[in-house]
Amino acid sequence: MRLLDKVCIITGSANGIGLASARKFSSEGAVSIVCDRDKELAENAAVSIRAEGGRAYSYFVDVTDRQTVEAMVYDVQTRLHRIDTLVNNAGITKDARLINMTEEDWDAVINVNLKGAFHCTQVVAKHMLARGTGSIINTSSITGVYGNFGQGNYAATKAGVIGLTKTWARELGSKGIRVNAVVPGSIATHILDTVPPEQLDKIKNGCWLKRIGQPEEVANVYAFLASDEASYVNGATIEVSGGVSL
Repeated sequence: MRLLDKVCIITGSANGIGLASARKFSSEGAVSIVCDRDKELAENAAVSIRAEGGRAYSYFVDVTDRQTVEAMVYDVQTRLHRIDTLVNNAGITKDARLINMTEEDWDAVINVNLKGAFHCTQVVAKHMLARGTGSIINTSSITGVYGNFGQGNYAATKAGVIGLTKTWARELGSKGIRVNAVVPGSIATHILDTVPPEQLDKIKNGCWLKRIGQPEEVANVYAFLASDEASYVNGATIEVSGGVSL
């Protein structure tokens, strides 16, 4: 088990990539800390992981609310006495073209996707610094690299996440804390539920593997970065997109 007894916090982990990651981490021996704004879904996720023989706890966390982040981290630290990994996975979309985007939709996406990662990392990093070890994994997106029509707010946050990753890797690497980013392409989560079939076909054809990715395929990369196998990986951006950038 690559993550035996490691304590891993995953934000936005009641469903999608986050839930797949929590399950993967637990299957590798970790204690998964399932964090989400949907308290009931988070608890259901933790219960399902425990039913599968894993270890998991659920917490209500709104990453835009510093107090809920601090309360979760304090309880995890008090209960388990360590935090080994933080996955900044929580994210939202509120799509619109530039001329139609409201300030409220701009701010909402910035606050969750970018400021939320700042809140969580700053709070968790203090505990990692005290132990001199840790892995922080930030979720970017292929949209943050190439942009996407109607997703200016989302693209800005995901490009920003890469910038934060590079900066934090410089600041924290010498202290024993690795910071890396994962760049998913089109993954089969609820975000794709409203995409018309013809658009999904275009997405598939734009990928050299000719298919949509699965949440578990991103979770596998998270697990590697959280493990000691990635002990010399710092400041990297790893694309999990089936090769759309080729």
